[in-house]
Amino acid sequence: MFAKDSGLLQGTVELLVLKTLSWGPMHGYGIASWIESATNDVLRMEEGSLYPALYRMARKGWIRGEWGLSENNRRAKFYHLTPEGEKQFREQSSGWQRLADAVNAAIGATRAPSWAR
Repeated sequence: MFAKDSGLLQGTVELLVLKTLSWGPMHGYGIASWIESATNDVLRMEEGSLYPALYRMARKGWIRGEWGLSENNRRAKFYHLTPEGEKQFREQSSGWQRLADAVNAAIGATRAPSWAR
């Protein structure tokens, strides 16, 4: 699970995994490490959240896993995006950006609504 105080919305884990895999095939530890690094250590993905998310995404056909050797010569499952996963990444990224823009607009509002005055 991400840090308890991160306040992540449902579906955010999948979007972050899709983004990570848009760089190319990666094993679970690499996915978690990239997310932590890309978010300046604000978000940490625990195994208890990552692997169920990978399983769900594989069942949906968004990603596929294949066994290979890690950079440390250890056996690891490498995940990569399928064409459906690439489509999901584009759609979810767009939706996330619209949500972020809307929340930023509300937070940055400088006037109270007329009914509250």
